[in-house]
Amino acid sequence: MITPPDTSRAVRPGWVRVDCHVHTVASGDATTTLDELAERVAACRIDVVCLTDHHHLAGTAERLSRAVGARVVPGEEIRTGSGELIGLFLTERVPYVLPAPEVVRRIRAQGGIVCAPHPYDPLRSGAGAGLGAMCEAGLIDAVEVFNAKTADPRHNLAALRTALARDLPGTVGSDAHDPEGVGAAYLEMPDFDGPAAFLAALREAEHYGEYRPHARRYTPRQV
Repeated sequence: MITPPDTSRAVRPGWVRVDCHVHTVASGDATTTLDELAERVAACRIDVVCLTDHHHLAGTAERLSRAVGARVVPGEEIRTGSGELIGLFLTERVPYVLPAPEVVRRIRAQGGIVCAPHPYDPLRSGAGAGLGAMCEAGLIDAVEVFNAKTADPRHNLAALRTALARDLPGTVGSDAHDPEGVGAAYLEMPDFDGPAAFLAALREAEHYGEYRPHARRYTPRQV
């Protein structure tokens, strides 16, 4: 069940508002600077940001949290031979285009968790039809059950059904590539400390989100 975002109200005591999928200029296809992210996070009253740049680890949790003014979970969106995966709670960058089992091994070796982003969106590079086998092999810790950039709600619904069928927790993310996109989707969930507590809290999370089309990468020049 997805509820439209409403960041004007406060989160209940002991809970936090979390955007699980956010990009900055370091991704190469996004425009958001850390300063712009800080402004937007404050405006949307986001408590925790999972920073998931493509093939880039932006820094330590401590440094990024100071820069953004909110708690940051360092992560990376990684292209594998079986589609993109997100590693969260990372301390080291994971190379891209490795086989998925090796990517998962490297994520978990540093205490991180593995999420399958936008798995069934045909316009994105998710795991697609291979997600079921990856779940069966124990490679996936959580499934992104709502991505604000996925235009067809059936593709998000398919991800939710897979998560339920495999008894995996679901994440929700704006997949923002520009400042205005931050907060288009988020979770409200019990506060957590570390990856194990994060996965446990996901099972109690409330999901908020709405579709937001991709922003233009470049502003057309006026003639």
